[in-house]
Amino acid sequence: MTPRKRRRIAFIAALLLAGAGGAALVLTALKDNVLYFYSPTDVAERHVRSGVPFRIGGLVETGTVKRGPGAAVQFAVTDGKTSVPVAFNGVLPDLFREGQGVVAIGSLNETGVFDASEVLAKHDEKYMPPEVVQALKRQGRWKEGE
Repeated sequence: MTPRKRRRIAFIAALLLAGAGGAALVLTALKDNVLYFYSPTDVAERHVRSGVPFRIGGLVETGTVKRGPGAAVQFAVTDGKTSVPVAFNGVLPDLFREGQGVVAIGSLNETGVFDASEVLAKHDEKYMPPEVVQALKRQGRWKEGE
């Protein structure tokens, strides 16, 4: 093999190695920033570990909203099949109410309660986050035009 061919092979190998290293760094960085969406049934079936951040969505279960001291609020998110208790300490959106669609961002604690760091409510009568619509359709609770 000539010296020129060896240099080309070494250059190509170094280029492939650098590309693989760059791709690994990008994937590692993205993994830390991805928030998965789960319905309450998904949370129960997939046995999501405590401390893992994700988004949960569904309907605010009727009769579960309880206000505590200060800005503490407890409620349950349901998809019609399963409910997950949620604890939130902060200001709720103006459109937050029982029976309406909601998406919460946070993680499960050791007792199985979802500790929300942010709560998002639908912004008008016809809008529902796509992930919530899909979860409700899977449970047979979605009625077109609601």
